[in-house]
Amino acid sequence: MKNIRNLLFYVLTIGGFSTLIFGIITWGQVLEDRKVITKVHHEATASTWDQFMETFFHNLNHPLAILLLQIITIIVAARILGFFCRKIGQPSVIGEIIAGIVLGPSLFGMYFPEFSGFLFPKESLGNLQFLSQIGLILFMFVVGMELDLNIIRKKANDAVVISHASIIFPFTLGVTLAYFVYDAFAPENVNFLSFALFIGIAMSITAFPVLARIVQERGLTKTKLGAIVITCAAADDITAWCILAAVIAIVKAGSFLSALYIILAAVLYVFLMIKVVRPFLKRLGEKYSSKESLSKPVVALFFITLIISSYLTEVIGIHALFGAFLAGVIMPSSLSFRTIFIEKIEDVALVLLLPLFFVFTGLRTHIDLLNDWSLWGIAAIIIAVAVIGKFLGSALAARFVGQSWRESLIIGALMNTRGLMELVVLNIGYDLGVLSDEIFTMLVLMALVTTFMTGPLLDLINWLMPERDTQMEQQASENSTKYTILVSFGSPERGRTLLRLANSFIRKSLDNAGVTALHVSPSNDLNQFNAEEYERESFKQVKSEARRLQLPVVTLFRPTVDIDKEITDTANAGNFDLLMIGIGRSVFEGSLLGRVLGFTTKLINPERLYETITGKEPLFENTVFDDRTRQIIKGSKIPVGIVIDKDLEKVENIFLPIFSIHDSFLLVYAQKLIHHSDARISILDAAGIIKQHPEIKESIRSIEQVAPNHIVLHTERKLEKEFMQQQDLMIISHDSWRKAVETQSIWLTNTPSVLIIKP
Repeated sequence: MKNIRNLLFYVLTIGGFSTLIFGIITWGQVLEDRKVITKVHHEATASTWDQFMETFFHNLNHPLAILLLQIITIIVAARILGFFCRKIGQPSVIGEIIAGIVLGPSLFGMYFPEFSGFLFPKESLGNLQFLSQIGLILFMFVVGMELDLNIIRKKANDAVVISHASIIFPFTLGVTLAYFVYDAFAPENVNFLSFALFIGIAMSITAFPVLARIVQERGLTKTKLGAIVITCAAADDITAWCILAAVIAIVKAGSFLSALYIILAAVLYVFLMIKVVRPFLKRLGEKYSSKESLSKPVVALFFITLIISSYLTEVIGIHALFGAFLAGVIMPSSLSFRTIFIEKIEDVALVLLLPLFFVFTGLRTHIDLLNDWSLWGIAAIIIAVAVIGKFLGSALAARFVGQSWRESLIIGALMNTRGLMELVVLNIGYDLGVLSDEIFTMLVLMALVTTFMTGPLLDLINWLMPERDTQMEQQASENSTKYTILVSFGSPERGRTLLRLANSFIRKSLDNAGVTALHVSPSNDLNQFNAEEYERESFKQVKSEARRLQLPVVTLFRPTVDIDKEITDTANAGNFDLLMIGIGRSVFEGSLLGRVLGFTTKLINPERLYETITGKEPLFENTVFDDRTRQIIKGSKIPVGIVIDKDLEKVENIFLPIFSIHDSFLLVYAQKLIHHSDARISILDAAGIIKQHPEIKESIRSIEQVAPNHIVLHTERKLEKEFMQQQDLMIISHDSWRKAVETQSIWLTNTPSVLIIKP
C-alpha cells in the first residue's frame, strides 16, 4: 500500500509541475510579439548539426576547458614518468620535471606544434602560471612546516659549518662563472651584480624535501649521519632563502644601497612574524592539536596567516614564496598539529598543483636553443661547477668537523641534490628578467643532472666504501640457528592475523624460533614529523597481539618507493626460513572469490605495463594473485606463505590437499602445527598420490607415531560444504592453488582461511 501511495504522489507531483512549466513557457512565447527579435542570418539557415558543432568547438576552446584539459594532461604525464623514475630508483620529482620538458617546446612543441599550440596556447599560460604559483605557495608552506628547528638547535655547530660551507663554495664558483658568461648569456639591461648573484644562488641551493625522502628511503633517518644531513639541509634551506630574499631585493632595486629599504622592511616583517605572530599561533596550536578540535574556522585562520604572509613579502619585494616558507616555519611545533596540517595540504599541493609548475617550467625550457656544441660545452661546465662547488664544499666541510670520509662524501652527495627548489629559484630569476632563455635552459638541465646523480653517487660511495649493516648482520646471526618467520603486513589488522598464524608454527620452541614483523610504507607519504608516529601506530596492534601471545617480536619499519622490492630484499638478507604475507589488492574487482578466482574483468596495472615494456612478461598473462604478491613471489629466495584471511581466529582444524608429489613438502608445516598448536590435520588425497609414493606415506606414519590421532586421510573426490566449514585453515602449495584457480574448481568457494606456500 505504501509503495502505491508513493508512486501516486510521484506521478502527480512530476506530472502536475511539468504541465505547469509547459503552460508558462507557452504563454511566455506570446510576449515575444512585444519584442523585436533579431536573429542572425546564419543561425536561421545553419543545420542543427552545424549549430551543435559550432557550440562544441566554442566550448572546447573556452579558457576553463583548456585549463582543465591542461591539468588532466599534466597530472597523467607526471604520474606516468614519475612511476618509471621510481622503478629505476630515482625520486618521482625527476619524472615530473621531465614531463614538463616533454610537454614543452623541447619535444611536443618541436615535433607536434599543432597539438602543443592547441593544448598550451599563449593566452592560456597566464592562468597556468598563477595556478602553479598557488601550488608553489602551498608547497613552500609545507617545506617550512617540515623543518624541525629543534633539531637544528641541537646540532647547530656542525650543521651550520657544513651548511654555510656548502653555500659559500658553490656561490663563489657561481659568481666566478658569471664573470665568464655574462657577455654571451646575460639579457640586455641586466647589470653584472644581479646576474652574478642569481648564478651564485642557483649553484648553492639544496632540495630539502627531496633530500629528506632519500634519507628515509635509504634507512638513514634514525642514524647519526641521517640526523646531521637533515639538519644541514634544513639550515641550508633557511640560509639560502634568506640570501635569495636579499638577492631579489637587490635585483629589483638595482643596487645594494637602494635595496637596503627592502631589506630593512623584510627584517621588520621577519621580526613581527617570529615575535608576535608565532606566539599567538603557538597558543592556538596547543589548544587545537587534534583532528576533532581543528575546526574549519581554525584552519581558515592558519590559511589566512599563510596568505597574508605571502602577500606582505610580495609587496615588500622579496617574493610571495619566502612569506609562505616563513609562515610554515613559525607554525605551532606540536607534532600532531603539523602532521594533521601537512596531510591536509600535501596531496593537493604535490599531486594536483605542483605538476603544473613543472610543466610551466618545461614550457620555458628551450633545449632546441642549445643547437651548437659550444653551448652544450657551456652547459657541461655549469653542471661541473655546480657539482664541484656543492659536493666538494659540503664533503670537505663535513670532513673538517670530524666526519669520516665515507660519511663526508655521502653528505656531499645528498647536499648536491637540487630538485624542485632549484626550479623555484630559476623561475624567479626568469620572471625578473635576470636569466636569458639559454642560461635558464642550461640551469634546468643542471638541476635535473644533479638530482638524478644523487642515487647512483650514493650507490658508488657505498660500493667503494661499504658499511656493514650491523642490524641485519646481527639479526642474520641470531636467525642462523633458529627457525625464523618474517611477517610482512600492510594494515595493522592483517598484521595481527599473520602474527597469530606465525605463532602457531613456533609456539612451544621460542628459544629456537622467532618472528620479525616488517611494515613497509611508501616514503612519499611520510615526512620527518609523521614518520615516527606512523611507525608507532603501524606496530601498535601487532605489539599488543604479541604481548597477548607472549611472543617476542622484532619490528622493522622501512620507508621506500618500491614496496615489493624492499620486502624481498629484507627477506633475502635476513636469513629467514619463511616469509609470510597477506594477499594484497588484487587486479580483479568484486568479492574475495571474484578476486581470487578471476571471474571478473582484469584491470591494467602500471606495474604490469612496466613488466610488459621491459619484456619480462605478457600484459594479459593469466594470474591468480595481485601484482605485488607476484613480484614478491618472484623476487624471494626463501619460501613464501600467502595468507587469504577469512576471519582466522584459531588454528586447530587444518585441511591439507595433496594433488601431486611436489606437495609433499607441506607435511613439514603440518608437523609444526601439530607439535606447536596441537592441530588436527585432514589430508585430502583424491588422486591417490600418497598410495603411489611410499615415502610420503612413511612421513605421515612417522608424524602419527609422535602425535597419534592427529592426522586423518580422505580420499573422496567430493568435499562436503559442512566439512569445509569445520576447518580453520587450508594449507595448499602454490602450484596446486594456481591449478585449482585456473580450472575454477567449485570447492574453492567453501574454503576457510588459506595459507598458500611457495617453496
